[in-house]
Amino acid sequence: MQNRYLYLFSLTMALFDFAFVNAAIYTAFKIASPIAGNNNYIDFALIISLFWFLATKLVEVYDSKTIQRKLFIITTVKALCLHLIFFLLYNSIKGFFLTGGFTLAFYITLGLLLLSSRYFAILLSPVLKKMFNMARPIALLGVNPTSMVLADFFEKNEKLYNFAGFLNQNGILPDVSTGYSDALLKEQIKIAADTGINEIYVCLAPDRLSEISGLVHEAHKQCIRLKFVPDYSQILSKPLNIQHLSDVQVITLTGSGPQEELDDRVVKRVFDIVFSLLVIVFIFSWLYPILAILIKLESPGPVIFKQGRSGRNNVNFWCYKFRSMRVNHDSNVKQASRDDSRITKMGRFLRRTSLDELPQFFNVLLGNMSIVGPRPHMLKHTEHYRDIVDKYMARHYMKPGITGWAQVNGYRGETQELHLMEKRVEHDLWYLENWSAFLDLKILLMTIGQVFKGHENAF
Repeated sequence: MQNRYLYLFSLTMALFDFAFVNAAIYTAFKIASPIAGNNNYIDFALIISLFWFLATKLVEVYDSKTIQRKLFIITTVKALCLHLIFFLLYNSIKGFFLTGGFTLAFYITLGLLLLSSRYFAILLSPVLKKMFNMARPIALLGVNPTSMVLADFFEKNEKLYNFAGFLNQNGILPDVSTGYSDALLKEQIKIAADTGINEIYVCLAPDRLSEISGLVHEAHKQCIRLKFVPDYSQILSKPLNIQHLSDVQVITLTGSGPQEELDDRVVKRVFDIVFSLLVIVFIFSWLYPILAILIKLESPGPVIFKQGRSGRNNVNFWCYKFRSMRVNHDSNVKQASRDDSRITKMGRFLRRTSLDELPQFFNVLLGNMSIVGPRPHMLKHTEHYRDIVDKYMARHYMKPGITGWAQVNGYRGETQELHLMEKRVEHDLWYLENWSAFLDLKILLMTIGQVFKGHENAF
């Protein structure tokens, strides 16, 4: 949907933002040095600019899907928060002692510049659009659920799209589900050309694709740009993943999601590796011997418990945990329950604080798991639920996680009743279809909060 106006708008805002970042750095340096006794301006400018580029990429600030909506301001605020996190993490790793004056001056200055520019851009947008005729008059041909959604989108974004409405004959909108003649379609294209419309979105069901060639021929005659919008609303209910292999269009019907894009997978994997290494080096390294002694003192058996779990594409792997139960023969078939006699006193503490999951950061490094994703289930449970819970196996299209969207929303622990597993799967599928780096960060922060607060289903 991106036109030249959106492209130029995105490029202009990105250039202005880069200038604002450097202006904020300069202003903050004038007020206070970032580190006591350190005035290396160029190093900090490069680092902070790089962090801004990464933050805006992760939350898609300049993407056409967000820049043409009110989400532009929201994503800008998200990018600012993410930039602050990057900045603090970097300085904690380097062991710097930040001066509060620099940090405060930088983020206040940058925040004011960014939000002011968004405000003026919103004010100037309709003026520039009208002055330079940036948006072509567009219309819709065909009435169906898909075209109604598209019409609503155009109307909500009237500052960017000059939407003339649906093409009709004598004020009557033909319903494509009942069918209408090829001659009527061509006549409507002629009417559109006579009224100054030069771009038409044609919404037709797949069973009427044979009519497209005639419409294309008529559109060429009338110098009309024709855009075809296939109506799959009666067949599929979720957004489609469409690829082009040579000249062939391929629609992914199952297993699609934003995490299927290569650059998104790289971002997620890099974050997994970096975060896992930080946890293993700075927490696991000293906490392991303490927990190992306490586990061994209470009951004999290994410190680390490994169990076969279902992974991505339903490939089995060994999942590692701190042992929280006495050694027993039911560990691979029976879930832990409230007041379970198998759980040790130390084990209850580990489960309540989620510390029993710490060894799974090694699973993340090995590539079996991700920090965030659907929780991996025991092999026996996978076999049991795959036939009785709708779309249960779809949760295996991505790597399982140490924490997940279902867990932070309360669906963790024992699933005695079927509806609890159904809700867990529902949340896992929502995560799969709506994944973003910012969502992972949100889930991670919610998980940390629950670790300190405790969870009623953690037993």
